[in-house]
Order: sequence, then C-alpha cells, then structure tokens
Amino acid sequence: MSLVLARIRAIPSWQVTLGGALLVLGFLVAAQLASEGPRIRITTQERTPLVETALDLQAQQESLKQQVLDLRASIKDLEAAGQGGTAVTKALNDRLQLAQVSAGLVTLAGPGLVIRLSDSGLPAPQDGDERDYLVSGADVRTVVEELWLSGAEGVAVNSERVTVATAIVDIGGSVLVNSAYLAPPYQVSAIGPPEMFDRLTSAVGFVDFIRTRAETFGIGVDYATLDEVDLPAYAGSVSLRYGHVAPTATPTTSAAPSRAPVPRTGP
Repeated sequence: MSLVLARIRAIPSWQVTLGGALLVLGFLVAAQLASEGPRIRITTQERTPLVETALDLQAQQESLKQQVLDLRASIKDLEAAGQGGTAVTKALNDRLQLAQVSAGLVTLAGPGLVIRLSDSGLPAPQDGDERDYLVSGADVRTVVEELWLSGAEGVAVNSERVTVATAIVDIGGSVLVNSAYLAPPYQVSAIGPPEMFDRLTSAVGFVDFIRTRAETFGIGVDYATLDEVDLPAYAGSVSLRYGHVAPTATPTTSAAPSRAPVPRTGP
C-alpha cells in the first residue's frame, strides 16, 4: 500500500488533472449518445410513412387541381349552352308575342285611323225601307274588311277587339260584335301604316261603300287620322270547338307596315 501511494505521489499533478477531465468528457459523450440513440431510431422509423403521406397529399392536390380545371370547362360549356338557350327562348317569346298580337290578346297603341259610322239624318221615303238609313252590321263588316285590306294591324269596334273569331251581325236595332251588343254610332279604330288612309280611300270596295251608303242613303262616315290610337285586348274566349285552316288567299293590296304597333300588357 505504501508503495502504491508513493507511486501516485510521484505522478505529476497535470496528468491527474488531464485524466480527470478526459474521464468527465467521456462520461458526457456517453450520456449524449445514450440520449440521442432512441431519437435517431424513431426518426428513421417514421421517415417512410411521412414521405408516403406527403406523396399522397401531393397526388390529391393534383387531382383537385384537375377537378377545378374540369369544372371550369364545364361552367364555360354551360354558359355557352345558356347563351344559346337564351337566344332560343327570346326567339320563342318573340314568336309568342307576335301570335298574341295577331290574335288580339294584347292591347295595342300606335298611329292609326278612326272611322265613325252614324245613322242617316235623311227621312226615309214612303216607298223606302227605313233600315236602309240605319248603320247595319254589314256596313261595319265592310269597313273592317277594307281596313284589313288597307294594311291595318289591329282593329276594334267601339271597345271590342276584332279577331279571326269575331262575328259582326245585326241583332234587332243593335250590332253584335263578339258577345257585346253595340248601339250606334259605331267607332271603328285601326292601327296601321301612315299610308293606310290613302289605301282605304282609294280602294274600290270602300269607294263603292261610300257611294251606295253615304251618298245614296246619307249614312254618316267621319274620319280622323291620329298619332296614337288605343286598341283594347280581346276579352272573349279563344277556344274554338269547330274550325279548319282556310286556304291562303293572295291579297289584292300589299300591306307593309312602316311602324310596328306597341303592345301593352294592361287590359
């Protein structure tokens, strides 16, 4: 024992200090390695699933991007189809409105002509027929027909719109138009082009009417050309029980309107 202690005392002090420092350093290194070992193993074990998850998310992202592009393309297709559908719908609505105007189902307003038919003020001779001096349904029909031939786009008698289903007949001392009994004087209103009055007054049928009814029997025929004529809408039934398509007749006078009437939605 004394020999060992003697040898220890013989060792220089700096060697002892260096040895102790190396011992402490070795202990610290061993402790550090012991603490990092599990973390390195865990990181290595979890790396593969994380990479796989990242790849899956990237693939999903690419799929979603493609879906967005596909949806945008579908929206463009729908917008293009919608524009075509809008054009078709507008064309159908225009045709429907034209059919409603032709059928007299909407009110109209525009430049036109008003003709007033009144009973004669002349006394009937003893050998004459008093009915010849009264405005008849035939007189009203003649004026309506001549207005159509002169280019009228809409006609009304008093407050009754004339349509393809309108009947104008004598009932006692009044004239039945549609389902309304009208009393004289009769006001025949028409909407049409500016030249309608000239066409009417130069038409052979209307000239004969004036000669036979106004000049011979004194039936009153008064005219008025107006910038704004209002025609009411047809208020009767549009359901026909019997009917067939009539052959198309060639009109004797062309009727090309220069200004279209303005449909109104009100009654």
